[in-house]
Amino acid sequence: MSQNQSNKLLPVYLAVGEDELKRRTVLDRLRKRLATVGDLEFNHDEFDGERAQGEDIVQACNTLPFASEVRLVEVTKVDKLSKAASEALVAYLNHPNQSTVLALSGAKLAKNTRLYKAVQSIGKQAVIDCAPMKRYELVRALRSMAIGHGFTLTASAAELLVDLVGEDTIAIDSELRKLALAHLGNDPVTDQEVRRLVTRTAEVKPWHLVDAFSARDARECLRLLPLVESSSPYALIGMCTVRLRELACAKSLDARGEGGRLAEVLKVPAWRVKNHSRWAAGFTEEELKRAFSTARDCERDMKSGTDPDAAFKDWLFSTVK
Repeated sequence: MSQNQSNKLLPVYLAVGEDELKRRTVLDRLRKRLATVGDLEFNHDEFDGERAQGEDIVQACNTLPFASEVRLVEVTKVDKLSKAASEALVAYLNHPNQSTVLALSGAKLAKNTRLYKAVQSIGKQAVIDCAPMKRYELVRALRSMAIGHGFTLTASAAELLVDLVGEDTIAIDSELRKLALAHLGNDPVTDQEVRRLVTRTAEVKPWHLVDAFSARDARECLRLLPLVESSSPYALIGMCTVRLRELACAKSLDARGEGGRLAEVLKVPAWRVKNHSRWAAGFTEEELKRAFSTARDCERDMKSGTDPDAAFKDWLFSTVK
């Protein structure tokens, strides 16, 4: 390999994490980088870890490049490798071929596995974390992704897109491509345009409904309630009751000038309660007490023959109105 670029490459990389778009991006960048120092047309092998034999992968790695300085061997679904295949790679990595880059990728690979440790021992940059982003990170990243597709996106449009599509970055990227084709002009894409062009494919998470409940946003509750498909009314009223307790605690601490201690008192991360003081201010103490007592009555009715969905819906809207 040439001294200027190729020697900076490690003989193995592991892109591991459940964010498939990140993994694809890592492999795409690696291919492009290698293409600048070698001819990959005749020096590129791909294996599916679910079916590949370890000796075939090792043989490909040990093959000398043809009319090139470097070879690339890719193994996807590395977490699906058989034990024998995994051990073959561990043995290979004790003395890897310096003219081959072995690119491993997979959704999961425990850090205590022999293969993970073998890759990690090659160098600090050998393991590339492709863990999914938290929602707030994803919304921010999504706006940067939109720029890569040739348009800009408002913050509310980015939030809505995640609501509609979910947190699968491959699906999000696909929708961004569609928006790029449909959008005209240089103005940012708004939430109205996203709502018009993007079909909901993701189920609403129950905590989104609980947040709307906490904000006393009846219209948003009405929109979200039929979309929370996998949570029973029993689970939802339980979650709302827990939130009421948190808001009562926030209101009490705020009254004493100790609102900043809420996360400490509830023993939760600070981001979990960043809106609690504002939401708590929307309820009087009497309203919170009444919400608790009516929640008790609602749950009793739900367990005594009243239609659970109807009972929860009535309680929800009587509380937020």
